Amino acid sequence: MRDLDTDVLVAVLRRAAARGATAADGFLVEDRHFSATVRLGDVETVTHARDQRLSLRVFAGRASAAASTSDLSPASLERVVDEATALARVTAEDPHAGLPEPGDLVDRLPELDLEDAGGHELSPEEKIELARRTEAAALEMDPRITNSEGAEFSDRHARYAYATSSGFVKSYATSSFSLSASPVAGQNGDMQRDYWYSAARKRSRLDDPASIGKTAARRALRRLGGRKVKTVEVPVIFDPENAASLLRSLAGAASGPALYRRASFLLDRLGSRIASAGVTVVDDGLLPGALGSRPFDGEGLATRRTVLVNEGVLESYLLDSYSGRKLGMRSTHHAARDGAGVTVSTTNLMLLPGPASPEELIASVEDGLYVTELIGFGVNGVTGDYSRGAAGIWIEGGKLTYPVEEVTVAGNLLEMFAAVDGVANDLVLRDRTASPTLKIRRMVVAGN
Repeated sequence: MRDLDTDVLVAVLRRAAARGATAADGFLVEDRHFSATVRLGDVETVTHARDQRLSLRVFAGRASAAASTSDLSPASLERVVDEATALARVTAEDPHAGLPEPGDLVDRLPELDLEDAGGHELSPEEKIELARRTEAAALEMDPRITNSEGAEFSDRHARYAYATSSGFVKSYATSSFSLSASPVAGQNGDMQRDYWYSAARKRSRLDDPASIGKTAARRALRRLGGRKVKTVEVPVIFDPENAASLLRSLAGAASGPALYRRASFLLDRLGSRIASAGVTVVDDGLLPGALGSRPFDGEGLATRRTVLVNEGVLESYLLDSYSGRKLGMRSTHHAARDGAGVTVSTTNLMLLPGPASPEELIASVEDGLYVTELIGFGVNGVTGDYSRGAAGIWIEGGKLTYPVEEVTVAGNLLEMFAAVDGVANDLVLRDRTASPTLKIRRMVVAGN
């Protein structure tokens, strides 16, 4: 991918200064994306898109305005700059608004191995064939795999550039690839679907199509014959995919915007114990080749490793410059550009692994639920109350026995993290947020 024309950014910021802006910054993204979906061997959709987006913030003293556009023609850019600067002049001042100090911006970009320059050279037909092979492996796995909701290959090649009116200009490129399958299993009138996927910065690091398809098939097959259970309070083990969702809820509560709006169950808890001693949560944007890594955040501040929770103690919030000032703190370098504005996001968020194997955690449970799917969005970010639909496998005598469906797992996130009494050793960074298998001492499993 060619370098972005950073001259466009510089010219936009120069025009903003000429129109009266006292400071400004801009974020420019060039994105090429391909995806192909097949179902039962036939091509269903093929998408090939390229777009560019520019996000602009301008300041008139402590007043600010933001705008964005995907039309990078000179006339469009001039209009966006003029409208944003005019709006900033009539906006009320906010004492917390402003760019980071120029001296705080990243100096030298780390080499994070985020781009696979040759990985995107497959033809559309070759990419479609990868999806076909993945689905075929699932369909051939077992005669009970009777249908498919499809398989998909996608890749994305992007370049990001950031500039400020103080003269800072930096850019970097990324690649990402994914391959997935969603087979359907059927037996005695019971139909169950599940999925599996692989995602990576380098195409060569994707799991083999046959492995992805077979794993997806096994996950669908283990759901056949699902039962309901009576409402009980028992230990609950979350598989890695679903344990990761608990980390996302934790990160949302630790983000600056939720905190200064007083809409977080972690408000005023910095430095206090919020989880058991086995819980250490880290956000590390400097891991080479990882899906969430980046050399700098959405405001040009150097990416770093942040310990969010250290052995159960909340050590840090997740802040951009604005939320940091609002809370009387400094940015933790977690700014992200979302449309015209600036938000807070994690990079590679993970619960660090413990000493036990997943099998050992399961063996420690006499009667409980192993969660393999969560449904719905029943998480209250203000109180931490947690209630989500779930499916999984019932544990009896330390062994996985029969599939369970149509249940709800309920608790409170603070109480759940405090009740973590087992963290497994199976952490794999398959996504931007990752967790090992996680055991919670007791939760309500609501059924019949």
